[in-house]
Amino acid sequence: MKILVQISVVFGICFLGEGLARILPLPGSVISMILLLILLLSRAVKPEHIREKSDFLLKNMAFFFVPAGVAIMDTFDVLARNLLPFLAVCFISTLVTFAATVFTVRGILWLQRLIHAKSHPSSGKGAVSRV
Repeated sequence: MKILVQISVVFGICFLGEGLARILPLPGSVISMILLLILLLSRAVKPEHIREKSDFLLKNMAFFFVPAGVAIMDTFDVLARNLLPFLAVCFISTLVTFAATVFTVRGILWLQRLIHAKSHPSSGKGAVSRV
């Protein structure tokens, strides 16, 4: 019975996200993930309410990539004709993702050091060092 409640919670959030996608210009899956995050942060949904279901989904994640793989094989002729632009987009987006991650981590570390220096002015250095 517990697993049915967990499945109901997850599918209910997905259903609500898909409904909101009809009026918002975002995919339903993105809206559902944002709703789940909000519900978890507000403690309206506790991790225990969805733990078994989410563990099952995480353990079987590879299974959910099968439809995407089949779709790629189904449209392989289109992909083969546009292989160079496709690879360029993959390469450039990977570099942009790496750069965004680096700058985000550096920014967070800088902010943490700044906050630490302000809250502990006599902690030795006193000045914020560069990352």
